Amino acid sequence: MSSLTTAPPFSAAAPVTEVIHGVSVTDSYRWLEDSNSPETRRWIEQQTQYARAYLDRTPGRDVIRKRIREFLAVETYDSLQIVGNRYIFRKRLPNQEQPCIHMREGADGPDQLLLDPSDRGTGKYTAMKPVLVSPDGRLLLYEIKEGGERTGTFALFDIEARSTLPDVLPRGYLRGFTFAPDSRSFFYVHEPSGASRRLYRAAYQHVLGAPFTEDKEVFFAGEGENLRLGVIGDTTRLGFLVYHFLENTRTDFYLKTFDSHDEPQRIVADADYIFGPRLVPGRILAITDRDAPNLRIVELRSRGNQEFEWVDVVPEEGSRIHQWAVARDRILVSYVRQAETCVFVFDLDGNKTGEWPVRPGGRTVRFVAASPDKDEIIVESDSFTGPPATLLCSLHTNSFALWAKKTIPFDSRNFGHKQVWYSSKDGTRIPMFLMGRRDVLAGGCHPAIMTSYGGYGVSMTPRFSVFVAFLVEQGCLFALPNIRGGSEFGAEWHNAAKRLNRQTAYDDFLAAAQCLIATRRTSADKLAIFGGSNSGLLVGAALTQRPDLFRAVVCMVPMLDMLRYHLFDDAHIWRDEFGTADDPGDFQVLAGYSPYHQVRDGIAYPAVLFVSGDRDQNCNPLHARKMTARLQAANPSGYPILLDYSKFRGHSPVLPLTERIEALTDRMAFLCDQLGLSPQQRGA
Repeated sequence: MSSLTTAPPFSAAAPVTEVIHGVSVTDSYRWLEDSNSPETRRWIEQQTQYARAYLDRTPGRDVIRKRIREFLAVETYDSLQIVGNRYIFRKRLPNQEQPCIHMREGADGPDQLLLDPSDRGTGKYTAMKPVLVSPDGRLLLYEIKEGGERTGTFALFDIEARSTLPDVLPRGYLRGFTFAPDSRSFFYVHEPSGASRRLYRAAYQHVLGAPFTEDKEVFFAGEGENLRLGVIGDTTRLGFLVYHFLENTRTDFYLKTFDSHDEPQRIVADADYIFGPRLVPGRILAITDRDAPNLRIVELRSRGNQEFEWVDVVPEEGSRIHQWAVARDRILVSYVRQAETCVFVFDLDGNKTGEWPVRPGGRTVRFVAASPDKDEIIVESDSFTGPPATLLCSLHTNSFALWAKKTIPFDSRNFGHKQVWYSSKDGTRIPMFLMGRRDVLAGGCHPAIMTSYGGYGVSMTPRFSVFVAFLVEQGCLFALPNIRGGSEFGAEWHNAAKRLNRQTAYDDFLAAAQCLIATRRTSADKLAIFGGSNSGLLVGAALTQRPDLFRAVVCMVPMLDMLRYHLFDDAHIWRDEFGTADDPGDFQVLAGYSPYHQVRDGIAYPAVLFVSGDRDQNCNPLHARKMTARLQAANPSGYPILLDYSKFRGHSPVLPLTERIEALTDRMAFLCDQLGLSPQQRGA
């Protein structure tokens, strides 16, 4: 194992103490919240040098990099859009730094290059993505990003003329966009960066070729920090969704026809439930948890006098709806049942017309793109051992055709998975997937890696991961517990670990680690955990609550200071999921698990690699910076506490190929070194 011969860089403690609901809270590294201060920039540079001194000397790094390149430098497809006979998508050729935007005329047509980000001459961190195609298939709205930022610039491309139009929305957040039926104008909700009235929430109509100063305001939602506006449309109508992020999210929905000069009609007011409408010609369909915790699909039918009747189209079932899509006269609905995906097909009146043959425990299916004028849908399917394949499905025949496949050199024949059950702290039975080489699954004590999510109702189902694939090739056991906070067993599974109950997710995760150790599948000195975003919070809570259970932790783009998370960027909109320290009840719970506040001096912590960067506008990089400083100061174990930081990294996975290869090489080198693995080159 490589070692660091020097102590971590000195992080000056500058305690700031405040009293919150009668409790004194001290923050020694608040100065690291300022990304742009000279002190923070010097600190980041020192931390980078310290991390590189370790990562660049890890044994087998060249072997790791070679294998990671084989995994990542392959042809990929994503972000499909369908209009008529045109398929617009993003495609990256092997060894290409960034994907380009392509088109097929017909499902079997040749791939035609439309847009190449390298043509902009702005460097390898520039990425493009198709967003929406006009109803006539002539115009493409596409997004331009610089690094991993969440904001973007939005431009229009004339597919026939092969040219970008001058109608460009500047860098900012595009909250809603729909073309007019004649494609000569569009309606949009845009929050530009640096706007003088950044909280002004309005929708506008822009006529192509006209200056944006002449855009017509078609809807005004108000002005406020806790307000967000979206716009949707079909061939005849515009819909406006107004979200109020209060203690619970509230939603209003308005509707108007394109040719009407009347004020939009309010269809739904102050909804304290999920309401996700889709405009289908002549109908309003919506997914909702109103009187249906596991979600149902309804039609809103006018009774006259501005009243609407809610009619079930796809009633609630025992399993929670995962996805739904509408293609011509069919509705597709996917469910996650005990971490397995199943798909049903209905007509627009809710009559079941088919069921997809999804192999139990085998694959995860995701709806990618559907067209309102075609009876087909593009789906993506993958598994623990099978990389994503893109399939074209005809809904009237339930026939499938391969549209594209990511050919990753991974020999699935040598690997398998199974599901086991364990008891959590409160006695609840939790399922857990185990995946690895067949000899590893058969038994024995092996190095192991584990992750989960545990929030927002996100279910963890079999998915292919290069991160996992490399490590199981090296003999690791991979564990994926289906902890509460997801929806594997319906809405109750989510609510059991939501807000005031958040600790339940962490208890489930820690119980999974204890199960692996108790059953001698691994040991504490061979067990590593990893996670990003909300999963980064999960592993941050786990490492501070039970540092004795783990040998290494990779914590990516996390939230870790849960008393102040809501004060930065737009994180306050997650109040419903986590609560905030502004509320006395929430504060008590948050303070009890906030990883940054749970670090204790003199406790031996496992080796930790934090991953973050300046462009993260979701989980502000202050979390990783402050946690790195705090752990380095507290930890006597001698295991490294490292920060992998990039000024280009954000929450969006759009870094260029060479940087992605190096970043994943760093993570694999760190884990191999800490778990005592000797990296072996596996045959492609």
